[in-house]
Amino acid sequence: MSRHQLTDKELISDVKPGCYTGGEVNTVIKTKDLTRFAFCFPDAYEVGMSHLGLQILYFMINRREDTWCERAFMPLHDMIDLLREKNVPLFAIESGDDLRDFDILGFTLQYEMSYTNVLAMLDLTGIPLKAHERGEEYPLVCAGGPCTVNPEPMADFVDFFYIGDGEAALDTVLDMYNESRDICKADFLEKICNIPGIYVPRFYDVTYAKDGTLASFAPNNPIAPAMVMCAFSPDLGFYPDRFIVPLTESVHNRAVVEIARGCMRGCRFCQAGYIYRPLRERTPDDILAHGSKLMDATGHEEISLLALSACDYEDFSELIDTLLVETQKRKVNISLPSTRVDAVSVGTLAKTQALRKSSLTVAPEAGSQRMRDIINKNLTKEEILEGCYSAFLAGYDKIKLYFMAGLPGEEMEDVLAIATLADEVVETYYRLDYEARKRPVSVSVSTACFVPKPFTPFQWAGMVRPADFLDGQHAAKAKIRKKQISYKYHDAKTAQVEGVLARGDRRIGKAIETAYKNGAIFDGWSDYFRYGLWIDAFEETGVDIDFYAHRERVGDELLPWDFIDLGISKEFLLREWKKAQDEQTTPNCRDACAGCGCKTCKLK
Repeated sequence: MSRHQLTDKELISDVKPGCYTGGEVNTVIKTKDLTRFAFCFPDAYEVGMSHLGLQILYFMINRREDTWCERAFMPLHDMIDLLREKNVPLFAIESGDDLRDFDILGFTLQYEMSYTNVLAMLDLTGIPLKAHERGEEYPLVCAGGPCTVNPEPMADFVDFFYIGDGEAALDTVLDMYNESRDICKADFLEKICNIPGIYVPRFYDVTYAKDGTLASFAPNNPIAPAMVMCAFSPDLGFYPDRFIVPLTESVHNRAVVEIARGCMRGCRFCQAGYIYRPLRERTPDDILAHGSKLMDATGHEEISLLALSACDYEDFSELIDTLLVETQKRKVNISLPSTRVDAVSVGTLAKTQALRKSSLTVAPEAGSQRMRDIINKNLTKEEILEGCYSAFLAGYDKIKLYFMAGLPGEEMEDVLAIATLADEVVETYYRLDYEARKRPVSVSVSTACFVPKPFTPFQWAGMVRPADFLDGQHAAKAKIRKKQISYKYHDAKTAQVEGVLARGDRRIGKAIETAYKNGAIFDGWSDYFRYGLWIDAFEETGVDIDFYAHRERVGDELLPWDFIDLGISKEFLLREWKKAQDEQTTPNCRDACAGCGCKTCKLK
């Protein structure tokens, strides 16, 4: 069974047939007698093909002579209907083969709201959803990505999780698989369970107290470690010299160079800033080499410098000067992700926009200084406004401001301060001389509902309720008076479900399966998200939304992810949680070590 059972006419009848036919520039084709690994992205092709991790691991695995890595994506609704109508299982893009023909299916969990898509992809392949229901005839199912720092909600469906940097130990897992292809699944899982980053749910038992909290979490297999160490790559390791170039439009059509992983800032809401500790930077020579090769291999007209805080890269201005020699010669634009405006000079901004002006994304995260102190943003209003003024001087006339609401300790005046700050950004533009204001300024404000995440100081915080979030957003939007400002806010009901999934335990798995079977897929897409399906699933499986999303946890509570060692201590996170409640800030890692427990940090 394969894609080849579908006629060309049937494929062309799909809205986006290029998402399923393969044949893109730089794809890898090998023989089928190798170990077959499918990188499964539980979202649409155009989303998955914009994901850097897919590109890195695809080429990292395919550099091996014994393994062929292919790709699979969550099909859109019209293709789902076609597959079911024709009784064709979900297939890999490169070969068109049925995913059941593979040895390992590797799902990346980037966002909790994609969990039902994982189940949908297994179901469309004809693979039982539960790990214990899959016999030796089915592929191993593994999962990696940032959501695996709390793997418990998906524990029922996954044979093993890979937690941490993919470059660190994935080759070791594949080495062991190729050395022991004739042994049964259980023996293989025992063989790999002590590799850093590997967590096998079936080797652990969980008990619960009368109040619903965790009572114990312990191995039931003597080989399994009590604490699972995350996989860590100190020098970031492999980076591809080419990317797959989609034949159809993707979310981001550009080459990407990861210049750093981790962050020195310590923003208390930011899960990535903690789980990717410590800060690791690629050398300028490596960045230039990677960028040059990617531009040669892809033909993209834009190259993005990716990091949690790109402008915190040491000698950032010098790096830009070096890259501009290449990009200007090729007429390629340099783009930056969300920027800390306090760290960017007028000259650097002007240089990056020498070829094409675009909008600048700034993330104050909170409108008031009190809230920025609580979240440890370490950014003043004066720095924000002066940074925006620098951007305006450099030729920008479009600013995107990202905020969160529903943060711990927030009051209504803090929410209204979002509108005030946006107003002041517009006023800052008019500090320019009249001749410098060539176009009207545009300030777009986007406010998300805050979701507490594991391994952050806010992992103990209760979430704001959707109705309270909406009250604040309606008030803030009503306060906007300037026509240059557009204001939008995210759906708080989606955030509430995300909050349940993010900090849930194994009992959440039943609700995920029930929601899927009731029709929930593409839950991260506002057009498809159906809140009622989740409410019904929670009620049917006995999941208390208040318990998981809105309850403030106590400091000594056993959390579902406490068995994972990411290199940062729970005591440090508790200190930061207390400092947030006291509205105290912590310096960034370059200025002073906060004692997070990270043993590999070079900034101490």
